[in-house]
Amino acid sequence: MAAKKSVLAKPEAELRKIGMSFPETTEDFPWGHRALKVKGKAFVFMSLEEDVLSLSVKLPDSADFALMQPFAAPTGYGLGKSGWVTASFHKKDKVPVELLRNWIRESYLAIAPKKLAASLR
Repeated sequence: MAAKKSVLAKPEAELRKIGMSFPETTEDFPWGHRALKVKGKAFVFMSLEEDVLSLSVKLPDSADFALMQPFAAPTGYGLGKSGWVTASFHKKDKVPVELLRNWIRESYLAIAPKKLAASLR
């Protein structure tokens, strides 16, 4: 019998596709979690485990707004002090893909080398 696929698999795939669309993005799996990187530096950490989807991004401009959202919190391991925010969703939640698209873009622009970032501005 096949395992039941999480309802969060579709938004996870959409968010991965968004992140992978940025120039020179690669995918890695440190610690068993998905990391999207540009030039070896992570700009998105994402995981889907037991019907919980989480996404961590660096938000130098919109972290204050992001942290007002009920699904967001400062990223652990001290990263929150550097503007990293984690959004977490359970299977009953509606995942705001368009908002998260903007967050992924902001994170990419914050992490990417200036020349790559300038190509998107």
